[in-house]
Amino acid sequence: MSEGVEWGLHCCMVLTWLEDRAPIATGKLAEMFELPPEYLKKRLQPLVREGILESTPGIRGGYRLARTPERITLMDVVGAVEGRTEAFRCTEIRRQGAGVTAGKSEFAKPCGIATAMRRAELAWRRELADQTIADLIADAPANASIRARLFYEQLTA
Repeated sequence: MSEGVEWGLHCCMVLTWLEDRAPIATGKLAEMFELPPEYLKKRLQPLVREGILESTPGIRGGYRLARTPERITLMDVVGAVEGRTEAFRCTEIRRQGAGVTAGKSEFAKPCGIATAMRRAELAWRRELADQTIADLIADAPANASIRARLFYEQLTA
């Protein structure tokens, strides 16, 4: 997975902690993570396209959550950033080499490797779909939201 997933999740958490504010400007959000604004903007664009974040243009613009933290799953963020394609793609290499001479009946069932990989991927996707931004917030250190708010106030002072 790319770093974009991690940045997206952290930004969703910060936006949750700052939800009572106007949209958070890209520059201020980027400054909180010591990132170039354009870099962060590119990481957040897929979240806007998927309806996870809202982006407001202009001088008073910025980002805010488009849904409540309870309605944004980790899988939503992963899917937005990484795409929805499967991690493993069986190309039936078992039909090459020695497999060329095998009968069709040997390939009637999916390959055990493809089956195991699919089962693992489904478990991974289910686990991410069962966890939300609200769950991350609940598991975060108690002072993390206070630190985020104080830091943001310093940036905007």
